[in-house]
Amino acid sequence: MAVTVKSEHEIQLMREAGQILAKVHEELQKVVEPGITTFEIDRICERLIRGYDCIPSFLGYNDFPASVCVSINDEVVHGIPSKKRILREGDIVSLDTGVIWKGWQSDAARTWAVGEISEEARKLIDVTRESFFEGVKHARAGNHLNDICAAIGSYAESRGYGVVRDLVGHGIGTEMHEDPEVPNFRMRMKGIRLQPGMTLALEPMITLGGYEVCWGDDGWTVTTGDGSLAAHYENTILITEGEAEILSLRSSQGES
Repeated sequence: MAVTVKSEHEIQLMREAGQILAKVHEELQKVVEPGITTFEIDRICERLIRGYDCIPSFLGYNDFPASVCVSINDEVVHGIPSKKRILREGDIVSLDTGVIWKGWQSDAARTWAVGEISEEARKLIDVTRESFFEGVKHARAGNHLNDICAAIGSYAESRGYGVVRDLVGHGIGTEMHEDPEVPNFRMRMKGIRLQPGMTLALEPMITLGGYEVCWGDDGWTVTTGDGSLAAHYENTILITEGEAEILSLRSSQGES
């Protein structure tokens, strides 16, 4: 496993990429409302990314046909935008996208309510986000990778939610997916020891039911095996000597 440690210059470029991506997500949140198609969300996303002189990292990645994954309700990740998919009142929708800025990547995801949603759905979104921040508490130099993974999974499972196991977080840098893999559940091994300059994408994928998932006929869309709702929250982070720096979250956003 070759886990890259970034230089100060490289970290600064990833920081800039992350802040651009944070702005993109802020703008995307504004268009999430009943009646919009997932295709329209994708068009808006690509326009925003290119407007910051960035490249949409998802577009064409392993032939993925869009700039953002738009996953509705029981869709965990990788939903393909379509003119036929329309957001409706009461849905929850996960938007996962990334940017390339001067050769360096940032990756982040958010799950939003579409209009008024059930209390059950709201709690799922909240716990998914909170589990990310539980993991970040352990993302510091000297700790092991499994300290992050165990914290994410334990938090969600202790509250009665399912933690997807077939999909995991990852390292990130000049490539979207680099070593190491970052599961959202406790591993048998401690994993690597974290060092300053490592950059990771932590992305809890949490369900109202079990952890099993299914792949759709399109080869991309992943849904919960039991049809339960799923939520996704992701940020690109930097390991430091102290608290991790969340690169794809603006300070004005707080823990949101």
